[in-house]
Amino acid sequence: MDVRRADTRYPGGDASAGIRTRHAFSFGPHYDPDNLRFGPLIACNEERLAPGAGFDEHPHSHTEIVTWVVEGELTHRDSAGHATVIRPGDVQHLSAAAGVRHVERNDGPVPLTFVQMWLAPHTPGGTPSYDVVPGIADSTPYALPAVGAMLHVRRLAPGARTAVPDAPYVYVHVVRGHIGLDGEHLHPGDAARLTGPKDMETVAETAAEILLWEMA
Repeated sequence: MDVRRADTRYPGGDASAGIRTRHAFSFGPHYDPDNLRFGPLIACNEERLAPGAGFDEHPHSHTEIVTWVVEGELTHRDSAGHATVIRPGDVQHLSAAAGVRHVERNDGPVPLTFVQMWLAPHTPGGTPSYDVVPGIADSTPYALPAVGAMLHVRRLAPGARTAVPDAPYVYVHVVRGHIGLDGEHLHPGDAARLTGPKDMETVAETAAEILLWEMA
């Protein structure tokens, strides 16, 4: 188990434009050859956008992009004609495939916080696709067959426990609250990278919300 704390993430964004970002993996000017990816996961970015702030149209390719809104509302538009507003509890998935361009903005009146995760598909190229699952339930994992991965959302009451999948790679990201994991105490923004876990579980030390990637 490799625990990475929130305050060790690489800072990014543009504070003057109302954009603050914290990167869990090498990103842009922050290059660490020992922190390029974990299994197929190549980015886990915490984004904070002030009202009216956002990312102008930009390209992606050969990447599966999954977004989880923590607070506020995310406005999305892309070159394939999709225009949606993503709210807390929704899972957004953009498969960039051979190439797509999109815009992400906070067009609402309150600050926006979201977690965006990028995963590398087994086979590059193909036709871009887009999917939104509104109000995903804790018991319904979101599958990414192109990656061989599943996202589990867990909202836990104090004292509640949840099993960690026995998988080659498991990534646990704490969205809110405090959890215990194999003797470690994880707080908001902390993450644990687990390789081949067996019979592990998390316990909520407070009310908590976690994102848990099960990856081959």
